[in-house]
Amino acid sequence: MKHYIHAILFCFAAAGLTSCSEEENPQFDKDTFTKIYDNNKFNSSNFAIDMRQTPDGGFLILGGRIIPDDSIYTGIYLMKVDEFGNFVREIEVDGTSVNPVASLATFQTKYYFVCTDRSSLQAQVASVDANLEAVTITPVQGGLSYPAAASFIDNNFVVVGYNNVDRLTTMSIVSPEGGVLAYKGFMIEPGDAVEQPIMDHFVRTGRKFPFAVGKAPNGMYYFNGFYNYTFSLVFTDMVADDPNGVVQGSLNDGGFSAITPISGNKFAAARFNFGDNYLMPNREIPTSGISSSSKLGGYSLPEMVANAKVRIVRATVDQKNILIYGTDTKSKQIGLLYYNESTGEFINSRYLGFSNPFEIVSMTQTEDEGLAVCGMTQVAGRFGRITVFKISKEQLQQDVAALMP
Repeated sequence: MKHYIHAILFCFAAAGLTSCSEEENPQFDKDTFTKIYDNNKFNSSNFAIDMRQTPDGGFLILGGRIIPDDSIYTGIYLMKVDEFGNFVREIEVDGTSVNPVASLATFQTKYYFVCTDRSSLQAQVASVDANLEAVTITPVQGGLSYPAAASFIDNNFVVVGYNNVDRLTTMSIVSPEGGVLAYKGFMIEPGDAVEQPIMDHFVRTGRKFPFAVGKAPNGMYYFNGFYNYTFSLVFTDMVADDPNGVVQGSLNDGGFSAITPISGNKFAAARFNFGDNYLMPNREIPTSGISSSSKLGGYSLPEMVANAKVRIVRATVDQKNILIYGTDTKSKQIGLLYYNESTGEFINSRYLGFSNPFEIVSMTQTEDEGLAVCGMTQVAGRFGRITVFKISKEQLQQDVAALMP
């Protein structure tokens, strides 16, 4: 299989920007590129969380940053790049708002994400325009603490968080203006056994759990988080006090690493179990009753790192519906694995990365029917830097054409 990698390194100097390009064809630069965003501040540490394409063809990247003299909270970092991947602007949001979480959502002309008030630890809704002219922070009413993940569904946020007083995983429907439209709490445990790994997740001193939240095609909301001592996939109608369905993991060591609805009770998913990884394209998952994720099977890929991060995108390539799984591999590359959405059949793979180690953060299909992949890399083996790969429509077509009718 051919690999199409076009490398450009950008250096952000203190007094200006410099760049070098290996390709002079503007159209090629637009369709296919790799960018690593570096700077000369050795103590600078920004990392990507999510990415969305903007109407001008560029990309808005939501990230975090290390706040000087603060070992607990993560600041908010935003970066805009143009359609060629060139750096345009960055904002380091005031440190009174911290811990931004995915996903970055588009609503009307603004881009929204959820974060936390540094003093009260209550949830906030942040918005910004496509050009990063200004950031607006709105408190969420209702005392929602420690947001862990958010999705934008039916013009509102669905937020999963943690109530550290009552030991609850919380699920809320929140308007873009910060109003709480619905709320449910689900018991984790009465004691402290799960408290430490959850707090380690929030302050980034331990393992990062794949918290997620969404809505199934049958109308059930779901969250991927802790319930009844165990990291589980929980379904709720947001009416009943108890969950409508629970797919249990294995305490902290097993559960879902990614979940994307397809239709009915069918999902594209991935799970982890004591370090092993299993991919489950087009898998029926029960949304009612009690079941176990370890009994769902899946394709095991030894090339994936232990408890690998997984991102899933539903994409249309040459009028074919496919699933693209992005993950971290033992070769320190980002692996893209293509599956037929209707059958779950494996189609092909592509690997991104060169020289430095790379890790997956986010993926999105672009308006020109290509694919943009946001990731992290290490410069000189020690400086974490944001990177963006752009794969063209033609390259995706070549990837899936050989094995998909």
